[in-house]
This record gives sequence, C-alpha cells and structure tokens, in this order.
Amino acid sequence: MTKPPEKSKVVRKLRCAVYTRKSSEEGLEQEFNSLHAQREACEAYIASQRSEGWVLVRDQYDDGGISGGTLERPGLNPYYSSKSGRAAGVPAKAL
Repeated sequence: MTKPPEKSKVVRKLRCAVYTRKSSEEGLEQEFNSLHAQREACEAYIASQRSEGWVLVRDQYDDGGISGGTLERPGLNPYYSSKSGRAAGVPAKAL
C-alpha cells in the first residue's frame, strides 16, 4: 500500500519590523551602541524564523533617549504612516 503524497506546508509571509529604544542618551554617540545591539539581536531572531515565513522590514524605527515611562514613541510614527505599518509583528529584545 502506498502513502498518499504529503501536502507541502504553505508558509505565509510575515513582514516583521524592528523597533529599538534606549531610555537615556548615554552611550548613543558610540559607533556601536545599545540600539545597534538590539537591532542585531532582533534581525538574527527574524532570520532564524525564515522557514516560518518571517521577513525583515529593512526600515529602522529607533528611539534613543526616550524613557519607558511614557507611551510617546516618536520613532514609531514613521512606521505607522508607512507601508511597513502593515508588518505582522514587531519583535522586541529586552536588554
């Protein structure tokens, strides 16, 4: 008896944007700072999920020197007003 052919998995493309934030401006002048580290970590995670259809949105959304005590996120405003605003998710990396 032969097995029926296996159905291939349909992978839905999920556009993922990365938003980074640092609560103080200290260290942001460095060539490689906390925002860069957060971005690298998120981009690596998105790449690891490629088989699940995750695709990185290349636009950068960053807020350096913005306190976590406020919901004001000026770095996200361009995200919401762009085509990228239709991304499926915004992964976050707590550092």
